[in-house]
Amino acid sequence: MIKDKSIFIKNIYYMLSYAFAILNQGGYENVATEEFDNLHNLFAAILAKGIGRQLKQGLYREYLNRKENAAVVRGKIDMPGTIQNRLSRKRMMTCEYDELSENNPLNQILKTTVMILLHHAKVDTEYKTDLKKEMLFFSNVDTIDPTSIHWSSIRFQRNNNTYRMLVSLCQLVLEGMLLTTDSGEYRLAAFIDEQRMNRLYEKFILEYYAKECPQVKAAASQIPWALDDDIGTMLPVMQSDIMLSQCNKVLIIDAKYYTHTTQTQYDVHTLHSNNLYQIFTYVKNKDAEFGEKRHTVSGMLLYARTDETIQPDNIYQMSGNKISVKTLDLNQDFSKIAAQLNAIVDEHFA
Repeated sequence: MIKDKSIFIKNIYYMLSYAFAILNQGGYENVATEEFDNLHNLFAAILAKGIGRQLKQGLYREYLNRKENAAVVRGKIDMPGTIQNRLSRKRMMTCEYDELSENNPLNQILKTTVMILLHHAKVDTEYKTDLKKEMLFFSNVDTIDPTSIHWSSIRFQRNNNTYRMLVSLCQLVLEGMLLTTDSGEYRLAAFIDEQRMNRLYEKFILEYYAKECPQVKAAASQIPWALDDDIGTMLPVMQSDIMLSQCNKVLIIDAKYYTHTTQTQYDVHTLHSNNLYQIFTYVKNKDAEFGEKRHTVSGMLLYARTDETIQPDNIYQMSGNKISVKTLDLNQDFSKIAAQLNAIVDEHFA
C-alpha cells in the first residue's frame, strides 16, 4: 500500500489531527512540519509534546483507596485487620483511607507506552531524550501489563479530559502495534494493524466532513429498522460510520480499511459481500424512514486504496437508490485527499 512511506506517515498525522482536534492547537506546530520515516517516531513526537503540555498543567491525580497497618489512626479503622494484628501480638491498627495519588490508570498507561517506545531501536534519540526527561515526573507512577488494560472502562471527565487524545494514542500504539515475543517481552510492530487503522480511518472521514463541509450535517447516526408492526426485539442496532445530510438528501458512507479491497474466488474479483449487504440495508431502511416525502438516500462504500491492480470504482442503481463504491488514496499529498472527499459532497449535494 505504501509507495512513499514519508507521505503516508504525514497523512497519518493529518488523520490524527482531525480525529483529535487538540493537535491543531498550540504546541504541536513542530510535529506537523517534521518528516517522519516511521510511525514510532511520529507517535513518540506527539506523546513528547502532549505529555510536556500536561506536565505544565500538572499530572492528573485521583483518590485511591489504601489499606495499611499503622501505629496511629489514619482514615477509618478496619476492624478485621486490627483484630488479626492483636491476635498476632502486633501493636498496630489496620487503617483504610483515601489518598490523592498520581499513580492512577491514566498516568500508568502513559508511562507504560513511553517505556516501550524508549526501548525501541527505531525511535530517534531526540524523542527519547525528551521522553526520558518527562518520565522523571512519573517516578511515583507504576508501569503495568499492557494486556491488562480495560480500555472500555476508562472514563473522561472535566478534570482529566486533557488526557483523552494521549490515552487514545496510547491505545492505538499498545493495541495496534504491540507484539509479544517468545521470551514474553513486548515489542512494537512496524505498522498499526488493520482493525485500529479502520477505526482511525472512519473517525478521520467523519471529523473531516464535520469541520470542512459545513453545507452538510455530518454525524455517525443510528438508523431505525423499517418495521411493519414496530416490534424490534433482539434486532441489532444499525450504526452508520458517516451520515451526511442536507434537507431531504442523505448519503450514508461506510468507511473500510482493508489489506485487500476485494474478495477473490477462482481469480474473479468481487466486492466484499458483507459490506455490500450492510450498506444496502442501511440505505433501504433510511429510505423508508422518509415515507412519502420527497427525498434522496444514497450509499457509499469508501475503501482506503491498496496497491492491488484492481480497485473498485463503481456506481449501482439498486431498487431506486444509488450505491457507489470508491477508493480513497491515502498515499498522496493531503490536498488531493481533501479534494476527493470534497468531490463526494459536491456530487451528492450539488
